[in-house]
This record gives sequence, C-alpha cells and structure tokens, in this order.
Amino acid sequence: MYLYERILQAIRRRYRRLFQRNFHLDVETLQAVKLVAEREKRDPDELANRLLNDMILNRQQHIANWHRWETLTPREQDVTALICLGYTTRQIAARLHISPETVKTHAEKVLIKFDLPNRNELRIALKEWDFGEWEQPSPGK
Repeated sequence: MYLYERILQAIRRRYRRLFQRNFHLDVETLQAVKLVAEREKRDPDELANRLLNDMILNRQQHIANWHRWETLTPREQDVTALICLGYTTRQIAARLHISPETVKTHAEKVLIKFDLPNRNELRIALKEWDFGEWEQPSPGK
C-alpha cells in the first residue's frame, strides 16, 4: 500500500470519528435505510445523513412558513387557505363577500409576506397544511 493511501485511510477514519452519529436508528428504520441504499447503490451512512438533512431543512421551512402565517391578518389567512384549497379569485370573493379586486390585493400581500412569486408556489409551500376548517361553510352565511 502506498504512503498516500495510508494517509487517506487515516484521514477518513478520523473524519468518520469526528462526524460520527450521536443517535441510534431503530432496527426497522436502519433496515429500511440499508435497503434503499442498496437499491440506489449508495452508502447507508451517506443516505441516512442526506435524509436527516432534508428532514431538518423541511422542518426549518415549515417553521418559517408558520411564522409568516402568523404575520397575516385574519382576512389574509382566509384568502391564503382558500387559495391553497384551489378556489379561484371569484370563488374566494363570493365566499368571503368581498370584491375580486380585494381578493387580489390580499393575495398579493400574502405572496409578498411569503416571498413567493405566485399562488401556485404558495400552494406548493403549504401543501402539507390542513385547511379543512375553511372547507366548512361560514356560520350564518
């Protein structure tokens, strides 16, 4: 074995120790990661790290979106929920008893607060949220 190969092995061992996991996966999760890694011809540790990183990023995005949601006025929340449920501007206007222009104004403010270019991106950003409460008819309306 060449000297540089020995040095590389020593560096890899040290690197692995420095970044060794401080948590344990349950048996089922570990088996699932190994199976997926095998199918994708990837290193199981690398795959587990990638999955964990993706989950952390997803969680951070969810928290950021929740904070943005909290900055919305109640009417902007109504408009956002109905947009995410697939309602059109006219349908939202009729449902909330406001003009289509008012809906557009609220939607524009929401997109600015979420820093998104369009309604479809808003739907994608909040796709996992449950807006079922807005599906119910408004009381007394």
